[in-house]
Amino acid sequence: MSKRTCYTRLATLLAGLLMAAGCEDGDGLDVVEIDVPEQYALSAGTSTVFINSSFAYDTEAPWVSASATCSRRFTRGDRLYDDARTQSDGLGPVYAGYSCGSCHRNAGRTKPALWTQTGTDADGTPVYGSGTYGFSAMLVYITRRNGAFFQQYGRVLHDQAIYGVQAEGKLECRWHEEQFAFPDGEPYSLVWPEYRITDWYAPYDGTTTPIRPEDLFCSVRIPLRHVGLGQMMAIDRNEIEALAARSNYPEYGISGRCNYITERGVRQVGLSGNKAQHADLTVELGFSSDMGCTNSRYPEEICEGQLQMQEGSMMGLLYDRLDVSTEDMENVDYYLHALGVPARRLGSTQTAAPYKGQTLTERQLVAIGEQRFHDAKCHLCHTTTLHTRPRGATLLNGTELPWLGNQTIHPYSDFLLHDMGSEIMGVGLNDNYVSGLARGNEWRTTPLWGVGLQEKVNAHTYLLHDGRARNLTEAIMWHGGEGKASKNLFARMHKDDRAALVKFLESL
Repeated sequence: MSKRTCYTRLATLLAGLLMAAGCEDGDGLDVVEIDVPEQYALSAGTSTVFINSSFAYDTEAPWVSASATCSRRFTRGDRLYDDARTQSDGLGPVYAGYSCGSCHRNAGRTKPALWTQTGTDADGTPVYGSGTYGFSAMLVYITRRNGAFFQQYGRVLHDQAIYGVQAEGKLECRWHEEQFAFPDGEPYSLVWPEYRITDWYAPYDGTTTPIRPEDLFCSVRIPLRHVGLGQMMAIDRNEIEALAARSNYPEYGISGRCNYITERGVRQVGLSGNKAQHADLTVELGFSSDMGCTNSRYPEEICEGQLQMQEGSMMGLLYDRLDVSTEDMENVDYYLHALGVPARRLGSTQTAAPYKGQTLTERQLVAIGEQRFHDAKCHLCHTTTLHTRPRGATLLNGTELPWLGNQTIHPYSDFLLHDMGSEIMGVGLNDNYVSGLARGNEWRTTPLWGVGLQEKVNAHTYLLHDGRARNLTEAIMWHGGEGKASKNLFARMHKDDRAALVKFLESL
C-alpha cells in the first residue's frame, strides 16, 4: 500500500471524528486500524508520519491535517516558530537565537557553532565558538564552583546581541582527541571540549579582571530534536514513576530516578530537557532566555539591571510592553505538540547487507541490530514502549489535545535520570551543572525516536548534550556510570554486530 493511500485512509477516518468533536475540545481518539506502508512500523500511534526527507521532523501529525481548524493553528505556530525576530519584534537586547528555528532548523538540531571553526591558535590548534552569524545554536550555562550564579550574568551567557549592544561574552572551544580500540582491534576515538569565555562585558566582583576560569563551571548544550514532544507531554506520569520504582538492575549498575521539579507552584515529574528539569515544553522560557522576548510568564528582560538595558534603550528598544502574547506562545506550543513522529524504517527486503561473511537483506540486518540492542541491555534505560494518558496533553494556556491520549508510543526512553559517569577521559559526561534534583553527572535518558534521520534533516551527526559525539558509535562509547555495562557489552561484540546495532539505531 502506498504512503498516499495510507494517509488518505487515516485522514478520512480522523476527519469524521474531528468534525464531530471540534478541533479544540473533542474527545480523545484512538485509531486502532492504520494501514502501515511496507518497510515501516508505527512509532507514535496516530501521530506517526511516513516521511524520510529533510522535513521528517517538521511535518504535522495526521490528526492535524484532518481538520482545517487544526491545520490553521499549526501553520500559525509554525510561522511564529520559524520567523526571524528583529528589534521591533522584541529581540534582545541580548539573546542566543533570533527564532526558534534558528537553533532548531526543521524542528531538529541546527549544526552547533561548537563545530564551526572561528580561528586558529599560534600552535595551529583550531578554535571553534560563538562566531558572528547572529546565533550559535547552543546555550552556554555558567555558574560559580559552588553552584551559585554570577552577579550581572544569570544562568546563561548570552553570546549574541542586537546592533549597538554588547553581548555578555563569547565562547571559544578547543577539542581534545584521544585514540582507543575495541577488543577486536578496531580503532575509534573520542573528543572532549575545553571551553574558554572571552569578551566578558562586565568586570568580576568589582575588580578590573574578567571571571577567572578557576572560579567557573561552564556547560554547553546544543539544541534537542523537537521530535515527539506532544507525546512526551501526554505520557502517563504514573507509568514513569512505576519505571523509576523498578529501575534497579544491580547486576548492570542501573538505578534510574525521576527528577521532581516545581513549576507554576506545582511539584511534578519533569520530562523535558537534557536533565528532565522541566514539566512543560518551555516555550515561554525559550522566548525569554533564548530570544530576549518578554512575556506574561517572564515579564522582565533577561539582562534586567545590566548595562545592555541602557544600550538597548539607546538603540530604540522599548521596555513598557510585553514582546510576545500568550496567544502566540500557545500557538507555538500547539505546533510543537502537533508535530508528527517519523515512523520506524524496518529496512529494505531487496537491498543486500553483508554480515559475518553472509549476504543478508537490509531488513534482516536491522532485525539483528535490534536484538543486539537488547543483548547490550540498552532497553533497560531506552525503554521501547510507553503509553499516553487518556486525556492527552494540555497546552500552556489551557487548551486540551485529546488526540494525543490513549496512544502506544515508542520513544526509546524511560525519561528518568541516570548517572552517566565521570571516568571517561577524566571528565566523562559530568558537567557539574545541577538542574532540579539532577546532579552534574545525571542525565535524562535521551529519546531515540527520529535519531536516524538527524543527518538528513540537519546535515550533521553530532550527538549528546554538547555535540561531542560525532556519530552513534562515539555516543555509545561515552556511556559511563550506569551506562558502562551496556557500553562494554557493545564493545565486546563482533564488529558486524556493532555495525548492526548502529544500523538499528539509524532505523529509528
